[in-house]
Amino acid sequence: MKIIDVLIENIKKILLDLYGIEDSDSLVMIEIPKDNSNGDYSSNIAMRLTKKLNRKPVDIANEIKEELIKRVDDINSIDIAGPGFINFWMKKGSIANIINTVLKEKDDYGKSKTKHKEKYLEEYVSANPTGPLHCGHARGAAWGDSVARILKAAGYDVVREYYINDAGAQIYNLGASVYGRYLEAYDKEFELPEDGYHGPDVIEIAKEIKDKYNDKFLNMDKEDAIKELSEIAKLLELDRIKEVLKNYRCEFDSWISETWIRNEGLVEKAINKLNEKGYLYEKEDALWFKTSELGDDKDRVLRKSNGLYTYLAPDIANHIFKFERGYDILFDIWGADHHGYIPRMKAALKALDYNPDNLIVDLNQIVRMMDNGQEVKMSKRLGNALSLQDLIDDIGVDAARYFFLSKALDTHMDFDLGLARSKSNDNPIYYIQYAYARICSVLNNIKEYDEVSDFSLLNSEKEIDLLKHIASYNEVIEDAAITRAPNKICNYVYKLANYFHSFYGAHKI
Repeated sequence: MKIIDVLIENIKKILLDLYGIEDSDSLVMIEIPKDNSNGDYSSNIAMRLTKKLNRKPVDIANEIKEELIKRVDDINSIDIAGPGFINFWMKKGSIANIINTVLKEKDDYGKSKTKHKEKYLEEYVSANPTGPLHCGHARGAAWGDSVARILKAAGYDVVREYYINDAGAQIYNLGASVYGRYLEAYDKEFELPEDGYHGPDVIEIAKEIKDKYNDKFLNMDKEDAIKELSEIAKLLELDRIKEVLKNYRCEFDSWISETWIRNEGLVEKAINKLNEKGYLYEKEDALWFKTSELGDDKDRVLRKSNGLYTYLAPDIANHIFKFERGYDILFDIWGADHHGYIPRMKAALKALDYNPDNLIVDLNQIVRMMDNGQEVKMSKRLGNALSLQDLIDDIGVDAARYFFLSKALDTHMDFDLGLARSKSNDNPIYYIQYAYARICSVLNNIKEYDEVSDFSLLNSEKEIDLLKHIASYNEVIEDAAITRAPNKICNYVYKLANYFHSFYGAHKI
């Protein structure tokens, strides 16, 4: 058991023995002080108990101190500081033994031995297959993929899913845009729809279709041609999306199509259930959902007066289908502009007797791509967006993912492309990779690793700092999983590089 766990478990036992406090999981916290003069570890448990016990925190701290000295052999000394902080100094071997733990567990170090029972389904990216992924998608892709990796490391059962929005007006407009570029390739008169797509990918797809199908679509009815071209184009766009996501080291376990959801009758099934529950009514030839009775600010239309479903209807069907497949917790990453969509979806789940709290939605805030102080525009329809593949080619996958992950998802972000390209310690990913290169250089000169039994040479403050940080990795993984916050891993890795560079600079290896 790691030393920090030893301290926590013993304090919990002391709270039970001295004060009869049984459930103390949320009370006991151990941290590494920023200033080493305040100990190797510190706890504020005495201050947290003062109201509960109606006693001075200093008195509580001294009682806990006396018991800890008796029970934990790894403690060298304890000091009570300020109003009641308990500061621990540990015996050298107790901290340094983390070396043997890491050598033994290898790549499994940090992974939880406890497996959680709940099954998670995580949906992210889910961009329309109407053009290349851009940098707005890139942030959600990196975040979602990293959350899944962290959850798995923490012992959660997670499946990653991409919901393909391949139905509706945007797909028709894609087909109409391709049709226009197809006519252009034959020097025919053409026009692009007002809400069409003008990017170079549409021109490339039209050329691919011309090369494969020749003049087939010249001799067809226009609407029939657009319908068929829509299907061809969306599959080609989807293939490109899958390829760039793979390049970005972002893969999915499941791909679910909106068209399939509709064709399987799942939308009608969901609407019938809502109707049976008494949550639907007709008004002005449209079908309305009484979401205002379930926490939304007003009722919402599910089927418009022209007979077409709104986006909400298939989305409800999709989320019901997730629960029907046996998933306990649904985790979605949506764009910040979908904030108002959350109460609607939770209303639907509540109406159909699902726990709305089992749908967790994190919002992906806006990213501004900056280069030399100038904003890089991103317009998918106009085709002048900085695509995800452009970004990968420019700064690399490591830099792209790290920069997107370094800030909390719900905060606006300015992405400094110039900094991401720079080869200096001001660039955090360069600083981290430089530490990694130094570590690899050392490891390449070591033939084998033996268990360490003599820790007498580890007497430097910089060595102890590095070891304590390594020992905190499990707690960081667990915290990052619970809060779905990959930025905490970024912080950990950057600090690890900092400790290593400091150690490396002070001690000749």
